[in-house]
Amino acid sequence: MITVNEYFDGAVKSLAYENQGKSTVGVIDKGEYEFGTTTHETMLVVEGQMEVLLAQDGDWKTCSAGQQFEVEAHTTFKVKTAEQVAYLCKYR
Repeated sequence: MITVNEYFDGAVKSLAYENQGKSTVGVIDKGEYEFGTTTHETMLVVEGQMEVLLAQDGDWKTCSAGQQFEVEAHTTFKVKTAEQVAYLCKYR
């Protein structure tokens, strides 16, 4: 089953699916957003570039197409985008 997710008044949209675990594939519109996690997440930037601020880090880091970052369960993280960014997120 595919589930449609929408956040921040439609500025972030994704499709959730199950294939060897839960994943989402989506698009983030330009802007700044804060997300919370319930499970460990690995986020791969498919297209575009985003700035990422993880809860344990004090500095924003750039993550470009082909790069990924990991977020621990039960934390928050922020992203900033200057353009639309496509991503793949895997949960475990």
